[in-house]
Amino acid sequence: MEKKIAELLLDIGAVILRPNEPFTWASGIQSPIYCDNRLLLGYPEARKQVRDSLLCLINKFCPNVEIIAGVATAGIPHAAWIAESLNKPMVYIRQAQKDHGKKNQVEGPLKKGQKMVVIEDLISTGGSSVACIEAARAEGAVVEHCFAIFQYGFPEALKKFEEAHCKLTTLTDFQTLLGVAKKRGTITVDQEKLLQRFTANPRDWLLNHTPSHL
Repeated sequence: MEKKIAELLLDIGAVILRPNEPFTWASGIQSPIYCDNRLLLGYPEARKQVRDSLLCLINKFCPNVEIIAGVATAGIPHAAWIAESLNKPMVYIRQAQKDHGKKNQVEGPLKKGQKMVVIEDLISTGGSSVACIEAARAEGAVVEHCFAIFQYGFPEALKKFEEAHCKLTTLTDFQTLLGVAKKRGTITVDQEKLLQRFTANPRDWLLNHTPSHL
């Protein structure tokens, strides 16, 4: 599954590897990779494959799930397709509480004690995802598992999920994607080394290195 999803994301351009010309994330991190899983919305067969793969994992690890939650905004459509397939209720979780109306952070009907799985599209540093999980727990949900399409595998993200006592399962990850890209000839050996440094230390991977010379 991991290789197939990695190939799919590369095929539709949802993941772009650009070690010679890094992207700048909102956090300020200079990244040699950009992942935009929102592109899946425009590819019916690809998004069905992602949905079916997520369903397979949910049925395997959380067969007694009672409600599906999508993290706003990119996790919402995938949560909706999963909830429809399982005939389960769904909610979505905002990154922050609204400052007007009912000031909700969790939108939709949620009963205390319901077993919930949280759906994300992408896990980077893990901070926003864990914050949403804690928000759902504060409303009474029992959240022990988060599923996502892709993760970078940053140590700090894995630590945050561990500290939150929430298991993280993704369809594919950075290491699998690098393997696929290398096999295809999309990246060179030197570029692969640079990309490996990024996942080990995303904030300082460019120190003493000049990507344009690779």
